[in-house]
Amino acid sequence: MPALGQQTEPSQAGLTDPSKPGAPSSGQPLAAPPASAAQTAAPATTPEPDRPADPLASLDPADRAVAERVRDLLATKPNPIFTDEKVQAAVEAFYQKRNLAPLWLDKGVENARSMAVIARLKNADADGLDHADYKTPAFAGLSPDALAEAELSLTQTMLTYARHLQAGRMPHRQVREDNIALPQRAPDPAVVLAAVVEGNDAGQALDQFSPPYENYQKLKAALAQLRGKSAGGAGDGIAPGRVLTLNRKRPMEDARVPQLRERLGVPGEATDLRYDEKLAEAVKDYQRSNDLPPTGNLDARTVKKLNPTNDGRIDTIIANMERWRWYHRDVRKSRVEVNEPDFTLKVIQDGRQIWTSRVVIGKPSMPSPLLAQQMDSISINPTWKVPQSIVRNEYLPAEAREPGTLARMGFRMKRVDGETEIFMPPGGQNPLGHIRFNFFNRLTVFQHDTPDQYLFAHVVRAESHGCMRVQDAPKYAEVLAGMVHPELQWTAEKVRGLYADGIEQEIPLESGPIWIYLTYQTAFVDDAGKLQIRRDLYNLDSRTLAAIKEARAIANPALVSKSEPMMATPTSAAPAHRRKVAPMDQVRS
Repeated sequence: MPALGQQTEPSQAGLTDPSKPGAPSSGQPLAAPPASAAQTAAPATTPEPDRPADPLASLDPADRAVAERVRDLLATKPNPIFTDEKVQAAVEAFYQKRNLAPLWLDKGVENARSMAVIARLKNADADGLDHADYKTPAFAGLSPDALAEAELSLTQTMLTYARHLQAGRMPHRQVREDNIALPQRAPDPAVVLAAVVEGNDAGQALDQFSPPYENYQKLKAALAQLRGKSAGGAGDGIAPGRVLTLNRKRPMEDARVPQLRERLGVPGEATDLRYDEKLAEAVKDYQRSNDLPPTGNLDARTVKKLNPTNDGRIDTIIANMERWRWYHRDVRKSRVEVNEPDFTLKVIQDGRQIWTSRVVIGKPSMPSPLLAQQMDSISINPTWKVPQSIVRNEYLPAEAREPGTLARMGFRMKRVDGETEIFMPPGGQNPLGHIRFNFFNRLTVFQHDTPDQYLFAHVVRAESHGCMRVQDAPKYAEVLAGMVHPELQWTAEKVRGLYADGIEQEIPLESGPIWIYLTYQTAFVDDAGKLQIRRDLYNLDSRTLAAIKEARAIANPALVSKSEPMMATPTSAAPAHRRKVAPMDQVRS
């Protein structure tokens, strides 16, 4: 058709129309037929395709100049501002969706959103972070190119802050590689960007990325209070005074005794001023655990150790706030919380504490882990299959030194595939006691009963191979089973009634669900609103603070390796299913 459109009308020379009178006879040249309308029309031209609309056309001229440079900066590979490719892709998609309109500028001038976010970043210390890690630009008096760089730099800084606020400043494997099983999920950059755009106050919108735990918020308030005091003194520490020694016949009395008893977790009346045997033993345990001569006397060195300075308390709070960022974003309303340095367990139902107990945790050489896991079941009359690490390192050497030792202790041995297996059948002398509380995890750690009830009288209760021993296991079973199966009316007596037949039985808990949180809170605010400090038994505070210091030297540390992505929205759901990673009987007592 284009060719037809380009034809010219035929010449009349030598052509006649045979339909008219006087037409030439046969043999003469014939006239061409009349030209069609298409043939006589004006020559046609090829239509040009529609040009795409300019995405920047709606922008103010001042913002357009910035947007053009933003587009160029985002297209740069490798990017000088966003070192993480996934973050860069999310930021680029965000800006493209808004036709490259600046986030922090209106008509080339810094907007209220920018001011609110910058104010929040400058107050990062309130969350136990360091405001010096979050550089903020000054927009006044900049050229369009410089404004574009400032625009993206603030975006990058804000995303880094949100990641640090939610998931922490470094991977927890840098604190302890083999004993922490927590999700530590960073926020999705798209979710963070949407939050600051949609919120009435962009700075307050970042609150949603703080750890949602009440313990964290209480520590934040305590941190602000301590920073309001003069550094160097604890303020509410134990006052210096005479040396207190044990006199069983005529106990010494001192006004500092109630405060000392509270600090060491020894029960007693506030009006009782006697330095008695129980308190002296607690002082001795504390001295032994803190590399002091275990005299049991309250001397000046012990008082000094018991009184951390405000600076020391601040560091302890910061380390604890950092660890709270490693846990799940969604708080389980029905849960069990174990505070390892406090040697306590709390059962919480619908956000309310309904029961508490003392626990024995792992010794410093075999520490209990940090994890958050769903409770699975309660085993009555469990068999204890000794983990191979204990078999090789402890039991086989003991048997070699004194043959028959294990048999006298109630253990049995067998050879399976060339390897010695050691186990103890159900019974009162079983290290697991009569009850085991199961929450399957890759660290093969559980909670259980114990025949060694005397351990619960100790102030420092770090005696196990990593598992947690519960003081009143039958009552604990009653509480947990009652939360999941109230219609069955479980009681401690009913649980004990199952001991006699020696048959292993199981009470399922998965339909609850109840989650267990193993935490390491060396700083926490008690029910009376008072800050409590506990000994750093596993040196996790010092490790955490050292890792924070090291991470600050890295511009953009990844939380996980490339093979282990941990990006998630702030309200990540629990896994739909879980794999049992170890047999229930292969637990560390």
